[in-house]
Amino acid sequence: MTQIPLDKLESILDRSSELEKSLSSELSSEDYVKFSKEYSEIEPLKNAIVDWKKFQTESEELNDIINDDSSDPEMLDLAKTELEELKENILQIEESIQLMLLPKDKADANDVILEIRAGTGGDEAAIFAGDLYRMYQRYSDLNKWKTQIMALSDGDVGGYKEIILSISGENVFSKLKFESGVHRVQRVPETESGGRVHTSAATVAVLPEAEEVDVEIANSDIRIDTMRSSGAGGQHVNTTDSAVRITHLPTGIVVISSEKSQHQNRAKAMQVLRTRLYDLSISSQQNEIASARKSQVGSGDRSERIRTYNFPQGRVTDHRINYTIYKLDNFLNGDIQELINKLISEDQAKKIAENINNA
Repeated sequence: MTQIPLDKLESILDRSSELEKSLSSELSSEDYVKFSKEYSEIEPLKNAIVDWKKFQTESEELNDIINDDSSDPEMLDLAKTELEELKENILQIEESIQLMLLPKDKADANDVILEIRAGTGGDEAAIFAGDLYRMYQRYSDLNKWKTQIMALSDGDVGGYKEIILSISGENVFSKLKFESGVHRVQRVPETESGGRVHTSAATVAVLPEAEEVDVEIANSDIRIDTMRSSGAGGQHVNTTDSAVRITHLPTGIVVISSEKSQHQNRAKAMQVLRTRLYDLSISSQQNEIASARKSQVGSGDRSERIRTYNFPQGRVTDHRINYTIYKLDNFLNGDIQELINKLISEDQAKKIAENINNA
């Protein structure tokens, strides 16, 4: 394996042996949990390296037979056949090792806060934001993830001006993190009598959800205001100061939750605030908070796009990887895994190339 230094592989095997010895000795419960976790993370890579070394040894033995002039012709043909098969196995396991050696995004296993906002396009943009919400809801259902609406603002003729939901389950952020950006739709609106195709946009932000241990928020850094909720909910909503607005004073971030329960609103608003601050902290290379948020979500203008949903042509095109799927209806019904896999593969390929260049 020319792309990966052998000493790196050996150090992984050495660490695996150290962990095995530690786990077989007397340990405190805290150390046992810590070492067990590390061993479970490193074991698949260790096994792959052991297999790779075994294949390399077998390859050398087969090459010795092939290069030996005294080898039996039948044995020679068999060795050549086995060597070709072995080369395929070595190639596959090298690719697996390269992927396992990539730096892990520490947020990949996190749950997420998903924010969808109508951008350019007025009522049609709000309707499209609703389409995106249903797409992610159905994709979550397919993955058996749990979703909960945190806040929403209805559109005037349907859809949403804004909808924020939490999604929890296994490795949610790792699958949804490439959905952040401006999504553009091209179609004839129901309100369009002339049959002209309109272009509208909605923005999507996928934020890894933070726990209290991830972000510490001092009471002195926030201002909490209560106010009357607006929208559906009957007399109780309109006469009770149940909505909660939390302002994070150092950053200026404002979060509002307006369900019936003031206690629940405060908890939800703090959860969203904590997640937004966490998102900023893991994007620390960006100096200003406004630019950090804008770089992910964008302005909502239809020219600043990552993906186009074209109804007349029945296609979805992701402009980052120039990949098109001609199953628009299925896609909007949550069948988005094909594109997500392509985006993940593209990201992994770039990281592998960087590792090779830096080796």
